[in-house]
Amino acid sequence: MSMDNRQRGITLIELLVVITILGILAWQIVPRVMDRPEEARRTKAALQIEALEGALKLYQLDNGTYPTTEQGLQALVVQPSQDPAPRSWREGGYLEKGVVPKDPWGGEFKYLCPGEHNPGFDLWSTGPDGEDGGEGKNADITNWAKEEG
Repeated sequence: MSMDNRQRGITLIELLVVITILGILAWQIVPRVMDRPEEARRTKAALQIEALEGALKLYQLDNGTYPTTEQGLQALVVQPSQDPAPRSWREGGYLEKGVVPKDPWGGEFKYLCPGEHNPGFDLWSTGPDGEDGGEGKNADITNWAKEEG
């Protein structure tokens, strides 16, 4: 066997070593990655709440008040017709895409003005269970309490 034949390609043993290493890495990494989708949804909901808060603050700057609970978040995309009518509603609305986003679980964000937890308004997602309250993975994502842990 010449030197050229030995240097062409990989041996079966080398291939088995590589497959074994990849298997060990997958065994270590996959369980950690599998918990990430729910964590990513919670982070996305918190970011959406921050964006909605910014839009509500712009609405308040233009109109002197936040939308009422009855007007809701829809007031950010469609000029409210019920009282109190906005005095200087921005043409095109306050949300970039012209729609109020749904939370990462497909639910509506909840809005209360005046707020029970904040002086201006309360804004929250009910999370994956779709119900107010909850603990752990089912806890609400809110604009009034930072998540612990």
